[in-house]
Amino acid sequence: MSSNIWRAALLTSCLFFGIVSTTRFQEISHRKGFSPNLRRAPQFRKERRAANETSSYRFYNNDTAPYFIDSLPDIPFDIGEMYSGLIPIDMSNASRALFFVFQPIIGEPVDEVTIWLNGGPGCSSLEGFLQETGLFIWSWGMYAPEINMYSWPNLTNVLWVEQPVGTGFSTGDVTATSEEDIAKDFVDFFLNFEKIFGISKFKIYVTGESYAGRYVPYIAGEMIDRCDEDLLDVSGALVYDPCIGSYIYAQNQAVAVPFVQQNNNVMGFNKSFLADLAALDESCGYAAFREQYMTFPPSSVQPPKYFNSTSDVACDVWGMSYTNAYAPNPCFNVYEISLQCPLLSDPLGYPTDLQYAYPGLPAYFNRTDVKQAMHAPLDVEWRDCKGPVFVGDGGPEDEGDTSPDPIQHVLPKVIEKTNRVLVANGALDFSILTNGTLLAIQNMTWNGALGFQERPAKDIVIALPDLQYQNLFVEQGFGDIDNPQGVMGVQHYERGLMWAETFLSGHMEPQFQPRSAYRHLQWVLGRIDEL
Repeated sequence: MSSNIWRAALLTSCLFFGIVSTTRFQEISHRKGFSPNLRRAPQFRKERRAANETSSYRFYNNDTAPYFIDSLPDIPFDIGEMYSGLIPIDMSNASRALFFVFQPIIGEPVDEVTIWLNGGPGCSSLEGFLQETGLFIWSWGMYAPEINMYSWPNLTNVLWVEQPVGTGFSTGDVTATSEEDIAKDFVDFFLNFEKIFGISKFKIYVTGESYAGRYVPYIAGEMIDRCDEDLLDVSGALVYDPCIGSYIYAQNQAVAVPFVQQNNNVMGFNKSFLADLAALDESCGYAAFREQYMTFPPSSVQPPKYFNSTSDVACDVWGMSYTNAYAPNPCFNVYEISLQCPLLSDPLGYPTDLQYAYPGLPAYFNRTDVKQAMHAPLDVEWRDCKGPVFVGDGGPEDEGDTSPDPIQHVLPKVIEKTNRVLVANGALDFSILTNGTLLAIQNMTWNGALGFQERPAKDIVIALPDLQYQNLFVEQGFGDIDNPQGVMGVQHYERGLMWAETFLSGHMEPQFQPRSAYRHLQWVLGRIDEL
């Protein structure tokens, strides 16, 4: 072939591939424009309730009527049977009361109550209600609320509670110095709730996330200790990204550097900073700690390790990483590290660790019309996270909480009573790290052995369809490429405890991976035998 013919052939080839490539890019880029085929989120028509409709509601009676919610501002659909308000911890003293929302199951009745608790300490469970597990969802970046296709009331009766006292709309003097104090208050409240709503002989499931990793085991343990199977039949528990061990040392510091190294493609640290972190990981003893104790089966019980924020500041590799992450990404989100700028709108005013709200979007639960609709105290300023909820600043983690880590006693008690406890961690969470939670589990003895005997390795395959967006994909010519999700985590079950690592999820797993969380709840409720 002559050089001129070769050049002509090469030019023809380049032009051909250029046309194909350009066409493909045009197909994708043109989708960014508005067109006659633009699809908007579905609008739901809210029908007016019939005068006698409440007669069909299972829990509606003279005692519950003052708590009944007829409708909620800016929620454009029928919310069904729903209740909220304050119930005293002690019925003879209304000054200390916890605020709740109760949504019975959508569908055939079940004799069970699933309790949901957010953490903090001092963060509102109304966050879980609005952005994670409720009937509708109004999450970050959403212009308006939508039906939550994976809402937990699809499976069970759900009770969201703002606790302990000092959280959200809950009222009264803060008196707690320990988890035992908080658990006693909660169970006293819960028994009053059951009496008002006529609940007896129901199975009870206690669930939550973050600092609720401490609340959930202690509350479930208090219920077990009261030996009342008619009213306090604890049948399972679930905790997401939980503070179950020495959460500053084992669940943050000891595992921070490998996490940063593995995820630096989104955290964006330079080589010199990474080298400094790696050197501290060695000199501060974190690498040796992992090597000795991150084993399956465990090598031995871990020595007590508590991070002192004053004397150990030179070894604060987690804090250094957290602070420096805001330089390459001012919108860094410790709860979901893959998020980038801009800051997303948030109807709760808390899109990252920054408190921020766009004009015209006040904190939803601090609106007067919302407070009135939900029977909330008008004189209480609602914030997603506030406090204090403990008296003083003592305790092993400087929260004022003097109780031992749950892995030392109460969490094993709940596992051994129910054999239906699930602990899960999101792979993209930098608040409580996945390997840190596994380290905590490897330091816990339950049902006759220390930790997991085998390393978690079994896939979680999510075949649940994408009910939120699948029609949009099909209508716009993508087909069903969003179904199924496929491998979305790792599961492992031993001696009554299920472990789940959730891929592509941050701290709030029902918010970030609702299909995975739906499977978790199905397992805890006994509807399925594996994830």
